Amino acid sequence: MDPIVRRVEACDLAAAAAWPLHGIEVLSRLHERATWGAEDLAWTARYVDSRLRDQDYAHRAWWVAALPGEPALASSVVGLAAATLPLAGNEHLAEIDLLVHPEHRRTGIGTALHEAALTFARAHGRTSAIGPSDHVGEPDAQDPNALAAPNGHGRIRADDAGAAFARARGWDLEQAERYSVLELPVDAALLAGLGDAAAAGAGGEYRLLRWADRAPDHLLDAVAELYSRMSTEVPRAGLDLSEERWDGERVRTAERGVAEAGNGYLLVAAEHVPTGRLVAFTEVEHPRLDAAVVFQQDTLVLPAHRGRRLGMLVKTAMLDLLAQERPAARRVHTWNAEENAHMLTINVALGFRGRGVIGLWQRRLD
Repeated sequence: MDPIVRRVEACDLAAAAAWPLHGIEVLSRLHERATWGAEDLAWTARYVDSRLRDQDYAHRAWWVAALPGEPALASSVVGLAAATLPLAGNEHLAEIDLLVHPEHRRTGIGTALHEAALTFARAHGRTSAIGPSDHVGEPDAQDPNALAAPNGHGRIRADDAGAAFARARGWDLEQAERYSVLELPVDAALLAGLGDAAAAGAGGEYRLLRWADRAPDHLLDAVAELYSRMSTEVPRAGLDLSEERWDGERVRTAERGVAEAGNGYLLVAAEHVPTGRLVAFTEVEHPRLDAAVVFQQDTLVLPAHRGRRLGMLVKTAMLDLLAQERPAARRVHTWNAEENAHMLTINVALGFRGRGVIGLWQRRLD
């Protein structure tokens, strides 16, 4: 029997109509436990609801799938899909996420959700789609099931469920990201040594700025520039991506989105004192209701200021700031392109350890 696919709507989470939102959380938690052994990365109902309400800079849609005859309950959700269509740069692109309950794979649920998301993307004029797949560990190059990214950096298992599903539907693997976790707290002597060495390498031309949840008004344009450059200055392999457009208003909208999802953020930036320009930054996000968990977001050093150890400088300063602001934090999750050797070297020195690989897939829609 064909699954019932429903478009998800934002609503009061206490209302009976919110069962698809809660079903997404239930399924996501199950997936994260089965894949990574913990629920740190699960989508919450509040997060999904906040994304559905945030349509200013991306058109977002979610769907859930249930079996025919099942009651309208969170426990009935056996699959989900999400489509994000950027509206400020990359207007050709659709970002697709898809998840099916392990006990209900190969029954047509994934196919139905996949078609719903791609139909939505095509209807809005999108010509390319990008989507991820999760892979625990990384196979050896000699493994007959190993599938290497085209740029030669990183491998996944071709017979893992997500990879097999994507390949069967015309998606191509374009990039591999290393998924790593840092256990906190970091040894104080190690952190101090790395921070002092980075400060010595940077010299006296830079100073660090720190804030939580809201950028200072006078730095809004500078922060927007960093976010814009983040979309062009990190490795993108063969992914069909172009520059994202950021301004101060979009920064404020993003900050509200973080808060509405139930999260906070911390940011450390390096200012080039002679010019007064922000030239490097790192940012983390943390759930308000889960003090143990931290998500590493963007880290960037502008090309003209690389080679001065600013990456290590802002990262060690961030870990100091986390110890002050979130002392109960126990894990930092991060994702880096496998070809981003410099950032991976910094992370390994800090103590990040690889857990797996995220495959990034691409498909033409026209």
